[in-house]
Amino acid sequence: MTTRYHHAVLIDGTGAAPVPDAVLDVDDDGLIAYAGPAGNAPPTVPTTTVDLRGRTLLPGFFDCHAHLCMTPGHGLLASLGADPTVQTFEIAERLRATLHAGVTSLRDLGGIPAGYRTAVERGLITGPRLQVAVKVISHTGGHADCSLPGGVDAAPHLGEIADTLDEARIAARRMLRAGADVVKVCATGGMGSPHDDPDDEGLSVEELRAVVDEAARHRGKPVAVHAQGTAGIRNALRAKVASIEHGYGMTDELCDMTLEQGTFLVPTLSTVFTELDPAAMPEYHYRKKTRWAGISKENIAHAISRGVPVALGTDSGVVPHARNLLELSHLVDLGMDPLDAITAGTLNAARLLGVSEQLGSLEAGKTADFVVLDGDAVRDIGALGRPERIVLVAQAGAVRKNLL
Repeated sequence: MTTRYHHAVLIDGTGAAPVPDAVLDVDDDGLIAYAGPAGNAPPTVPTTTVDLRGRTLLPGFFDCHAHLCMTPGHGLLASLGADPTVQTFEIAERLRATLHAGVTSLRDLGGIPAGYRTAVERGLITGPRLQVAVKVISHTGGHADCSLPGGVDAAPHLGEIADTLDEARIAARRMLRAGADVVKVCATGGMGSPHDDPDDEGLSVEELRAVVDEAARHRGKPVAVHAQGTAGIRNALRAKVASIEHGYGMTDELCDMTLEQGTFLVPTLSTVFTELDPAAMPEYHYRKKTRWAGISKENIAHAISRGVPVALGTDSGVVPHARNLLELSHLVDLGMDPLDAITAGTLNAARLLGVSEQLGSLEAGKTADFVVLDGDAVRDIGALGRPERIVLVAQAGAVRKNLL
């Protein structure tokens, strides 16, 4: 028994050219039985047919860098007074909205426990397939130190403090014990943190190596590194991490290192292209964002031109949720070909998350996660960033959104 989606323009996520008048066959196990030109489709008589009327059919997208516990403009003081029960339902609604925006898999890099992943897996809530970091490992005064001037930790769910080599190793073990799929650490300061700067170094090379070693010993788990300034990016690459998150201080030397090691860059351009309102953000945040905006665009554009492997990530939570695929437009704005941008959000992202055998492209034998766009994704990449234009979303063949 098969469901056939036909009369589609197929973009399979591998970087191949779009296929007009294409067919996607999905079997009862939620696997892809066929994806390709209608003329080559198997003669199987499908149980159900869905006419896509020339719309674009793509793999389900990934967001490799999100924070579901956060929303723009919701500062640390607001977090102290929040009702945790209400927050749970707010996160569930963000998951639903993000799925409906076309993101079928998401990596949360700090702030939610592994229970949300389990809830999605069990069907208790609807949302993207989740990988979680649980918390972010940082040193005292570093990017994930959310202490207020009086010493109160405003976000104990977000930061895990480690100030020595042994503490870094133990912090990694705590995150793995808590069910982390990926360990997140800070190699530099950041924009939104009050105590440091993107040029400041975070964990040392030795501490980063200890975290990488612990993660590798735990079923080969990857390490994702918040790294904005040049020195911290270099430290992270020397530690052989899986991904550089942000990477605003990329240089030719660092591009060489990423290419040699196969390290992914997750540039989170949505935070770079966002409009700045000095009245809506602390002075230190506005000052740093203003200084780094042009530098970041220039350096990431150069990394793209060098062919550094890119996986899509948005830092949603710092920017609005359920607008994740606007990131594709930003990649194109910095010189990436639209098909390459789509691959960054599909097969490349699946490779980074270690799931490319099952997800990331529309190929026979893979899990049928897919989206349908009312529009031409190559000519108008921005259409993918408008959730109302995503008219169908499916996970393992099960339709989660249907506006056809």
